[in-house]
Formats: sequence, C-alpha cells, structure tokens
Amino acid sequence: MSIAVRTYSETGSAPLEDPKEIAETIRRHGCVVWVDLVDPDDDDFARVAEEFQLHPLAMEDARKHGQRPKLEHYPTHAFLVAYSKELAEVDLFVGTNWVVSVRERNNVGDHWALDAVRARIERGGGQVDVGFLVYSILDELVDGYFEAVDAFEDTVEDFEEQVLTQQLGAEGDIQGELLSLRRRLVEFRRVLVPLRDVLAALMRGEVVWVDEATRLHLQDVYDHVLRAVESLDSQRELVGNAVDAHLALTSNRMNQVMKRMTSWGAILLGSTLVAGIYGMNFDLMPELRWRFGYPFALGLMLTITIVGYRFFSRRDWL
Repeated sequence: MSIAVRTYSETGSAPLEDPKEIAETIRRHGCVVWVDLVDPDDDDFARVAEEFQLHPLAMEDARKHGQRPKLEHYPTHAFLVAYSKELAEVDLFVGTNWVVSVRERNNVGDHWALDAVRARIERGGGQVDVGFLVYSILDELVDGYFEAVDAFEDTVEDFEEQVLTQQLGAEGDIQGELLSLRRRLVEFRRVLVPLRDVLAALMRGEVVWVDEATRLHLQDVYDHVLRAVESLDSQRELVGNAVDAHLALTSNRMNQVMKRMTSWGAILLGSTLVAGIYGMNFDLMPELRWRFGYPFALGLMLTITIVGYRFFSRRDWL
C-alpha cells in the first residue's frame, strides 16, 4: 500500500509530507488537496474517512472490488467509480476543495499509473481546481481506452486472417481463442458503457464542485467514450463473424471428408460384394471349379474399383 498527498495552490503544487496536516490544509483558502491511495488497508480507509468525513456507504463501496461505474451523491462529497484500460478499479471521492483517489489492482496485480495526470497538471503550472483535477483523471482514463481498443482491433484482424488461412493448430484452439477474445470484449464493454452515464451526470452539473468550464471539457471526454463504445461494438460484431466463418469452414471441411469417406466406402463395397459372393462355400455353386474363376473375380473387383473411382472423381468427391 502507498498513500501520497499533494496540494495545489496559486503558488504551484507541492507534496504534503505529513498526512496529519490534511485537515489544516483543507481549511486554507484557495488550496486543493489530492490524496492518492494504492491498495489501502482498513487503517488507511479509516484515516481518510475521518479526515474528509466520508459517508460509510461510499467507504463500503470503495473497499469492495468490482463495483459498476457510477456516480453517487452525499451531503459533503460525491463518489465516482471508473476503470482503467487494465480493468483496474479507480474510485474518486470529490469534495469542495479536495479529491481522494483510490486505485485498486486488477486480477493480475496491475494498477493504473497516474504519471500522465501529474505531468498534465505540472505543465499547467500546478494551478488547478477540483473540477480540472477530476477532468484530468477521467480524460487520461478514457484516452487509455483507445490503446486497448486498438489492441483489440489488431487481435481481431489477426484472428480473421488465421481463420481464413487456418494457420492455427487444432480446430479447438481457434474456437477457444475466439470465444476468449469475445469474452474480454464483453468485460471491457461492461465497464465502459456505464461511464457514459457518469460523464453525462457531471456535464449536467450534478456535482456542484465541477464548474462550467470543466463541464465543457468533459464533453470531449464523453465523445471519446462514445467512440470507444462504438469501436468495441464493431469489434464484437467482427469476432462474431469470425466465429461464424470458422464454424462454416469447419463444417465445409467436414462435408468434404464425409464425401471422400462415402465415395471410398461405395467403391470398396463392390469389391467386398464380389469377394463375399465367391467366398461362399456351397457345393453346387456355379463357377466354383472354373479354371479362370480366381483371375475373373480379381479382374471384376479391379474393374469395379476403377469405374467407381472415375465416377466419383468426375463429381469432385475424391
């Protein structure tokens, strides 16, 4: 776990070395406090809850992983849930002149990095308000979505080529990889689509600490989310088409195999019939003691095989 506290004022930005000074810093006029927590434990949650008077329901949601992207309102602050491109949860508590960000790790232990957000703020001289800080975090989150969408697009194109050329090994490998890709697309879309409602609520001014100028900037973030969702829907459709194409190609190859097996079975049936007839040991059977009976039977079986082979070859069954 790590906790970082930074203040922003007219004189610029500076780290707050002693977290015990948070309450005093918040009371300063024109000062914005940003507290960032990574994998906080119960003691850290208790500390920030006491410092900022966070609502117990919001704290309960922050402690639990897998929350749906949402925006909730409380008397002294708002609670916002979003996700990074790594599907790592990012929770934001937004107050009058403070923001508390909680970054959780995903299933593989990765969390969202804030380097780009800090660099953007520093480029502006460190003079930010709460609205711009929230906008910067959300904008960087959404910008990361396009990297994930582009990666999905490249993967889908590779699978389409592999399905058509059958470059993968076993049939089950292709089908399994396609279904796994479609599941990842669904998971990513599940955390992306609700963010539209969150941004729409921010643009409507439901969070009073986000000013009008910031709401204009959030329109661009909202547009980026819509584009990302549309791209994901397109990729899902392409993956579905690839699955259908793979099933069609597999079925066609199976039909070709069945046609060959049926053709050879029909060809061998004639020879088997001749051998079966001449293999019956009846005393009064005609041609049983014929001198040319054996060569005749072999010739008849060879003739049937040749005729059958040519017949099915002309119909492209072999």
